[in-house]
Amino acid sequence: MSVVILPILGAVLLSLSFSSFNLWLFAWCGFIPLFIALENKSLRQTFVIAFFCGVVFWSLTVYWLIHVTLLGQIILVLYLSIYFGLFGCVIYFSRFISVNRCLFFLPASWVLLEYLRSYLFTGFPWAIIGFSQYKNLPIIQIADITGAWGVCFLLVLVNVALYLFLRRHLKIKILCACSLVLFLSLGYGALRLNYKPDWCNNKEQLKISVVQGNISQDLKWDKQAVSFIQNRYKELTVAAAVEKPELIIWPEASVPGLWGQDEAEFTQVFSLAGQLDTNLLVGAVSYLNQNYFNSALFINQQGSLVATYSKLHLVPFGEYIPLKNIFPFLETIAPIGDIQPGREYTLFRQPANFGVLICFEDLFPELSREFVKRGAKFLVNITNDAWYKEGSAPYQHFAASVFRSVENRVYLARSANTGISGFIDPAGRILGVVQNAQGKEIFVQGYSNMIIYLAAGKRTIYNRYGDFFIVFCLLLVVGVIISTLSNIK
Repeated sequence: MSVVILPILGAVLLSLSFSSFNLWLFAWCGFIPLFIALENKSLRQTFVIAFFCGVVFWSLTVYWLIHVTLLGQIILVLYLSIYFGLFGCVIYFSRFISVNRCLFFLPASWVLLEYLRSYLFTGFPWAIIGFSQYKNLPIIQIADITGAWGVCFLLVLVNVALYLFLRRHLKIKILCACSLVLFLSLGYGALRLNYKPDWCNNKEQLKISVVQGNISQDLKWDKQAVSFIQNRYKELTVAAAVEKPELIIWPEASVPGLWGQDEAEFTQVFSLAGQLDTNLLVGAVSYLNQNYFNSALFINQQGSLVATYSKLHLVPFGEYIPLKNIFPFLETIAPIGDIQPGREYTLFRQPANFGVLICFEDLFPELSREFVKRGAKFLVNITNDAWYKEGSAPYQHFAASVFRSVENRVYLARSANTGISGFIDPAGRILGVVQNAQGKEIFVQGYSNMIIYLAAGKRTIYNRYGDFFIVFCLLLVVGVIISTLSNIK
């Protein structure tokens, strides 16, 4: 019975750390029931039990995907659970290595598995275990060195240490070493949070407004709702413009028309920017050269289009179908668009250099890093989480944006059709969120104005060197495996 109850318990604890209730503490102990369940099991049993844990975890964590596609959700859950199964195999192998090595071998292995799923088959870096800590400010400050992977490593390290200590396998000396790693990480976080930040130029500031339209997904492409949508965004933009922001941001695909085809809809938007004498960034689907693009359009104070950015990293089975020529049946899995990827890291130059991340592009750290490398002084994320109804999806998505700010030490402005719209400072603090009178943040309409400070141009270790921590984990794992196999021989 324990081989069923314990994996379920572990999966529930881990999933709750990604819920909208901010239960991040559970991630520090959520793996322990799984470790106990895998004791004295065969390799096959270990894989099956860990895979089962993964099925429960992912079913509870991405339950909201059922609002888009039931079959797609089932396939995705089964695929993602394989990584739990593989981690179970790693745990099985760890019984052949010393406790001291096991303490760091297991966290490094988990990090590599999460990295693999983040990029294999276009990648799905959703609910990386480190993202559960996005409100735990002291611990996430190390992301400017290691990226989110360092936080993942710490979480699993503590889980392993607690398990080994409870099982009386861990010597006090090694427990102290583990505690020292955690203490140093928290100490670094405290320094970053309490000392005057050096990553922003306090002389260069910018007032920005983000708009959350809260347009129902059923109405977004309804021709009869065009006037309603335009009026909603106009009213919110006019209200936001009262405080004289230098940039007003609309969400992903907020204009109800195709840029390059529906001229009347965009003429209204361009005119609005001119009338309000403000810079306007809007999300729109572009139709150019018989291809569709998910784009961000920058309209200046004179009402003229200045620059366009088209999304680089598309959502598989959401914006395109991978391998559809080989497997045509894949078109039946989910409602698919036929979007083409952009080709350029377009940097918007007014009113200051900034880069735009569209939809789930904020989940891929290399995109944010590249924009900042090219001179972005702050980042913008425009998105639409209305697909998933009310639940934890918007919070899980928002967590990635927090890490992108910390990794690059820049402000990030976020505008969602519905989701969480607001501002994140370079330390990951959440500022100026759009909410109603009751404090509700999702499925409400509104806007938020905030003064942000522009990056001073001092790049972080992570921005400069990227995922070197992944290389460290790989070398650690390979070294332990080679050493163990040599001893066995």
